[in-house]
Amino acid sequence: MDERLATNSSTEKENISVSIKILEKIWFPDTVFYNGRKSYLHMVPTPNRFVRIGRNGSIYFSQRLTVRAICKMELYHYPLDFQTCPLYFGSFAYSEDDVKYTWNSGKDASVARAPDMTMSQFDLINFSAETSFTYRKDVRQSMLTVYFNLRRHTGYFVINIFVPCMLLVILSWVSFWINREATSDRIALGTTTVLTMAFLALDSRSDLPRVKYATALDLYIALCFVFILSAIVQFAIVHRFTKHGHGDVEPTPTDNDDEDEESEDETALTRNGKPHNQSFHPDTNIPSNRVFLCRGESRLRVWLSSLRMKNRRQFKRRKHRNSVSQIDRVSRVLFPLVFVLLNFLYWSFYLQ
Repeated sequence: MDERLATNSSTEKENISVSIKILEKIWFPDTVFYNGRKSYLHMVPTPNRFVRIGRNGSIYFSQRLTVRAICKMELYHYPLDFQTCPLYFGSFAYSEDDVKYTWNSGKDASVARAPDMTMSQFDLINFSAETSFTYRKDVRQSMLTVYFNLRRHTGYFVINIFVPCMLLVILSWVSFWINREATSDRIALGTTTVLTMAFLALDSRSDLPRVKYATALDLYIALCFVFILSAIVQFAIVHRFTKHGHGDVEPTPTDNDDEDEESEDETALTRNGKPHNQSFHPDTNIPSNRVFLCRGESRLRVWLSSLRMKNRRQFKRRKHRNSVSQIDRVSRVLFPLVFVLLNFLYWSFYLQ
């Protein structure tokens, strides 16, 4: 307020708009943004500023500025983080005895939010205004501060990083249902999941500043890496047990005996089922009822021989086949259970 500019006019207008050229003739504070990195005044199509003078000599000066300020962020919880970014402004050269800044409409009503304001990476939760002071060159200066509380958008990270990591871990569990003799299939599945996980880990760090500590995203990717590598190690244990404990059965003398028995049974089938190449001379002195009885016994022997051969083949195939590993059976339940439990603890901690 400058009493020399008072008009004491009886007109209804309380404020009179004047040209911005009057700023060259009157004094106004040298306001600066202390943590501003780059600021500029909007000049299109004309300088976006105006001056109004009240009847009592009060001066209302406004201008449109765009300020890019520095905000120190702690990324321990990235990308599930909550940041508070301040904006400091006050006088550049004058002390608190010369210029004192206050909120004209109070701390709650002096800062307003634009209704259509949106940000690409954050949501503005709330903001608060404070009146404080700072020391510059051992001079106490008045300062105003606005704190903006921001929460990062997590949709992009959930869709592009968290969900693919979960699916890769689940995909690595498919090896628990693959036959343990299928070594190439289980190794190929494990290698594919590890390489894909490594690609996601590198891609997730592309937009992140090179901080010296691990973020929440790094911990989750490391957790998924551990589960995928554990699935490969689990197969290595199962594979070793298969080769040394329940692998292919080596030929034994009983196998050769079984083959000899099979050949004898096949010969018996040929002789009993149908007449072989040797000449057959029936004895005319055998009664007819005795002939029918011999033929019935021959057919019974054929059926019993074929049944015995079939059972022997099934037993040999079963003897050379590995059973389902007990380690695989336990892993089908243990791995998902532990992964769900760790996910519950992870999201409960970082979303609180």
